[in-house]
Amino acid sequence: MVDVDMLVPEDHLLRKIDQVIDFDRIYEFVGQYYCQDNGRPAVDPVVLFKMVLIQHLFGIPSLRRTVEEITVNVAYRWFLGFDLTTRVPHFSTVSYAFATRYPSDVCEKVFAWILEVAIENGCIDETIVFIDSTHVKAYANRKKYTKELAEKTARIYDEQLREEIDQERTANGKKPLKPKTEPEKVTVTRSTTDPDSGLFQKGDHKPVFAYTVHVACEKHNFALRVGVTPGNVHDSVAFDQIHDPLVKRFPGIETFALDAAYKTPWICKKIIDAGRNPSMPYKRPMGKKGFFRPRDYVYDNYYNCVICPHNQVLSYSTTNRDGYRVFKSDPAICAACPDLAKCTSSRNHQKVVIKHIWEDYIERAEDYRHTEAGKKSYELRGETIERVFADAKEKHGMRYTFHRGLARVTKWVTLKFAAMNLKKLALWVSRTSFFASIERFSVLLQQPKGCLQL
Repeated sequence: MVDVDMLVPEDHLLRKIDQVIDFDRIYEFVGQYYCQDNGRPAVDPVVLFKMVLIQHLFGIPSLRRTVEEITVNVAYRWFLGFDLTTRVPHFSTVSYAFATRYPSDVCEKVFAWILEVAIENGCIDETIVFIDSTHVKAYANRKKYTKELAEKTARIYDEQLREEIDQERTANGKKPLKPKTEPEKVTVTRSTTDPDSGLFQKGDHKPVFAYTVHVACEKHNFALRVGVTPGNVHDSVAFDQIHDPLVKRFPGIETFALDAAYKTPWICKKIIDAGRNPSMPYKRPMGKKGFFRPRDYVYDNYYNCVICPHNQVLSYSTTNRDGYRVFKSDPAICAACPDLAKCTSSRNHQKVVIKHIWEDYIERAEDYRHTEAGKKSYELRGETIERVFADAKEKHGMRYTFHRGLARVTKWVTLKFAAMNLKKLALWVSRTSFFASIERFSVLLQQPKGCLQL
């Protein structure tokens, strides 16, 4: 006779996971998707979820390969509650359940449930939150695509920005802007294999179709929020869908540590107006080599003008649809300037400077960057969010996906980070219990001689 439990080491990761969480909770999430009194007996949903968690925990690339590994691995069989002769469910059964039977909110509930258990065990520190994104290669041929016209995605703050633009123009004697009659359209490259993915190119690498995974984590590397967008969506555009549910769930957040891609007027305004700190790096100003930098042109808020490096005034002209104040110089004065070649290359010798109406929020974020708290919080990114992405790709198989469609990739990514949180939680509880037992033993040793009871 062989007892499978005897063959699994006491310190195995799956034993630690089984001790820290009760998987019967899954029945509450999926019970409504099963018929209680009709049809053939279904595979236990807990077994299905455990099989997928095994895939993500150990970085197995596909469900087919996962079933093969479970068939020969005693620890995997023990985790599923199988003995050595129990037949493992076919990989298509697992694939169908997550592709068709379970909607996306089930995976989100599982992610939130594991996160709640981590909170109950004191694993989460919400004071500083780190947000960033990484790209995952899509299961699509980069040579099969079409060029299409698509409507430009409306930004969540467009209406608020338009109202402030109209107020700005009215205060300066300008008429409010007329609303656009037709939505703005852009040309996009769409994959014929996976239309939901987006074309992405970084540096000198070849362009590929990919998905962007946006993640928020805290300083112990627990993922707090996960989102997926096509690969051609900029980080700053997807910020709101990560930020808004995050601050609702964790109101105690004090600082957001973000990289330079998030250093936009709207994001800085949103964070600062909520009473939080934006920890962001230095962002090199855009401009031509050999020309004056944008910081050399100082905005005078009182007179609503810009002063150039030679102390000449650039007067206010208008406020455009993008929320930028436009200031223009006097061509007659600029024509005689000795540094004209460093200032502008326009034919009429007129310098044009633009300043966003929320520019002061960028300045406040820059001020926080120079504080000691701002420096320390940003330095933690290398060992937090960057480490999370490194582990996800190197240890948990997130460099590419075999799934197609935004919904399926979102489920896949959500369960992957749920598995990573579960692994951290199990190791955290195991380590805490170990040190607690050592502390109790040391207290016993410090008792007076003759009082020690074992």
